[in-house]
Amino acid sequence: MGFKLNKARLFKSIGALFNRVFIRFQRGRVTRDDLFIGETLKRNNVITEFQLKTALDAQRETLMQKGRAVRLGRIVVELGFADEERIIGAINAEYQIEVTSLNDDIRELLSHKYGTYFEQLPKPRLPMWLQMAAATTFIIVLTIFTLSLVVLNQQKDRLYDQTVLLGMVSLSYFANNAPIPLLEDDILRLNTLIKEASNVKGFRYALIVGPNNRIKAHTDINLIGVPFKHFVDHPTVTEKDGVVYYSYNRPNGERLLDLYRTISFKDKALGQVHVGISLDFIDDLVRRERLSVVVITLTIIVVGLAVAVAYGFRFSRPISHLVRATQEIAQGNYQYRVPVKRNDELGNLGTAFNRMGQELWKNSMTQKSFGKYVGNEVLDMILANPETAWLKGTRNQATILFADVRGFTAFAESHSPEEVVESLNTYLELTTRVIIQYGGYIDKFIGDAVLAVFGVPVYRDDHITRAVRAAMYLQEELHKHSRHGIQLLARIGISIHTGDVVAGNVGSQSKMEYTVIGDSVNLASRLNGFAGPGETVISQKVKDNVDSAVETHALGPQSIKGKAEPVQVYKLLHIHQSRSNANE
Repeated sequence: MGFKLNKARLFKSIGALFNRVFIRFQRGRVTRDDLFIGETLKRNNVITEFQLKTALDAQRETLMQKGRAVRLGRIVVELGFADEERIIGAINAEYQIEVTSLNDDIRELLSHKYGTYFEQLPKPRLPMWLQMAAATTFIIVLTIFTLSLVVLNQQKDRLYDQTVLLGMVSLSYFANNAPIPLLEDDILRLNTLIKEASNVKGFRYALIVGPNNRIKAHTDINLIGVPFKHFVDHPTVTEKDGVVYYSYNRPNGERLLDLYRTISFKDKALGQVHVGISLDFIDDLVRRERLSVVVITLTIIVVGLAVAVAYGFRFSRPISHLVRATQEIAQGNYQYRVPVKRNDELGNLGTAFNRMGQELWKNSMTQKSFGKYVGNEVLDMILANPETAWLKGTRNQATILFADVRGFTAFAESHSPEEVVESLNTYLELTTRVIIQYGGYIDKFIGDAVLAVFGVPVYRDDHITRAVRAAMYLQEELHKHSRHGIQLLARIGISIHTGDVVAGNVGSQSKMEYTVIGDSVNLASRLNGFAGPGETVISQKVKDNVDSAVETHALGPQSIKGKAEPVQVYKLLHIHQSRSNANE
């Protein structure tokens, strides 16, 4: 009973173990496949990162409870993160497949279109030295194998021919000297004649057969007087120059070549002389030669590998430096230099690459410096279309903003030059940042004055509103920073006017600047005289465009130099709308 109980427990434990292994396998598969689908849904804004994590956690929990996986798309629908139609649409659009339901095998459809999981894996990267070593080894082995195959086969054929020739020479010698002793039945002389044959390498026997078909002489004296019989029945023989030969196997497995010819005296056959030569001896010679070829091949491979690896590193190292340099330059590090220690094509390439990096660095510095003078937007337009006609001057609607320090001469007189420069730089830095933040363009600095333009070179429909908001926010920022002891910041007067301007290059062939000119620019500059410290004034045209969003105080008609009629001027008190679209 105890044994049965233990046995039942054992099977239960094994079942639980297999279940855990299966669940772990399924969990790994679910994580890999469904993360693939989940990332697609997240990339197409179907679900968020948090929703994806929640869905995967719910999927794993379902797997642990039920022992089977539920598709991630179905989990997303059940959790209410997205509907089935939207999920299917995102998957079909992303991978150009035709999923009709979440019950479809999406993984199978993807594998048909893009290959199996293993086919999608990145191909292994083989370094150059390893490729050169493998190529060198392949070439060496192929070359030597081909040569050895041809040469050894030719050598084997030559050895065989030499063996046959040697056997024929020996047979001729024996046949020419055996007739008289054979006629006289002089057994001693016959055996003396063939005695030395067994000392020749490769010769296994020599024998003379008399007219009665009995062996008269043999290198093995025990076989003298024995009736002679061919070593195989009905052998396939070859005849050449009166010599007949055939091959056969001894009982011990050795292959022999039996050569024989007739012994005759005055055209009368007296008997036969036989010589046995080992063919295995030829194979042994070829085998030893083949072993020598293998040793030589291995030696050449080792030397070739060493040379290939050395040259592989020699060529791959500078290429690795170039790859690293390319990555550094792609990240903006134009000062990175390739170490050049070679006087060949790769060295020339490294030198050229360094020169390119130096030129890129110069161009980058030029662009950064030039951008500070003309503004980033103008710089981008120049670089994108350096020959375009807009640089020649075009008529545009724009809003002009002037900012000027009230009482700057008195301030400069009562402070040291260092304090004046520091205060002025702070003021210009704040003004530039706010103008750019609201989509404006700094045209130029005129001493302590700033000329900013909204609507060119990049046109925006709300350029008037942007200029007004920028002025109000700038006054707030200047007032806030003036509390830190920089009195100059609280004494900025701003004026705004809108109208037609001509925007383009002005200057000579040797010195140009991109700027705006026109009556609207002059009027905006003249209006600035009506703005007190920390105040902003606008023209009637500006007020008409933003009247519902601002509170103003009329300063009345003012006489403006160069204008025949007085100009209505307003002081800007408050703006109702928020700055939420400052960066739009």
